[in-house]
Amino acid sequence: MLHIKNLHAGVEEKDILKGINLEVKAGEVHAIMGPNGSGKSTLASVIAGKEEFEVTKGELTFEGEDISEMDPEERAHKGVFLSFQYPVEIPGVSVTNFIKTAINETRKSQGLEDMPASEMLKMIKAKADMLEIDRKFLSRSLNEGFSGGEKKRNEIFQLAMMEPKLAILDETDSGLDIDALKVVANGVNKLKSKDNAVVVITHYQRLLDYIVPDYVHVLMGGRIVKSGGKELAYQLEEKGYDWIKEEVGSV
Repeated sequence: MLHIKNLHAGVEEKDILKGINLEVKAGEVHAIMGPNGSGKSTLASVIAGKEEFEVTKGELTFEGEDISEMDPEERAHKGVFLSFQYPVEIPGVSVTNFIKTAINETRKSQGLEDMPASEMLKMIKAKADMLEIDRKFLSRSLNEGFSGGEKKRNEIFQLAMMEPKLAILDETDSGLDIDALKVVANGVNKLKSKDNAVVVITHYQRLLDYIVPDYVHVLMGGRIVKSGGKELAYQLEEKGYDWIKEEVGSV
């Protein structure tokens, strides 16, 4: 599904990613961990197509197609979803209207007509119930006055409605208490299937108690320096990152 080979990227002529190799297949959950400044959020942004980041070398393909020159909207229409670490507020635009617009724009890019209102309403109700979201929440302005947990829950609702092929969750556990963390993780677990894939970017092992990864990758110095199973996350929680620096040498 997602194939990254020797990817180099940066911003304003500063190299941040220095040779990323990663393959994510349908049905898999990958966790990417690493200390601050290692390039985790940059990797998420580059996959999603944020324009401030420039790919200088390497391959970035999604379902066999080179997406390195596509803008974020094109990538989203092809099924790439990025949850933001700090979601923006959009006063005057309700959660429901925002998601209706997003879905219909994606359908338009595929040559389809707008989703019928009755079908849209049925889908909204079903996904809201699945994620235990109060209907009143859906009429509020997008992220305006939302708590950290509400912003994350809203992103998981968007994920549920958009049904992307690849979901990238960039530090979606940032600032969440344990109850909000469980809500987010429960939503992700309900949405993952053999046909989609999830990349979870996190500092902390605690999220991986609820979203169990197939693979854990450690990103340091702009490169993936170690990969393993969930047990690797426990080692990082116990020992920190210094032991990996010693193991792989300077990064």
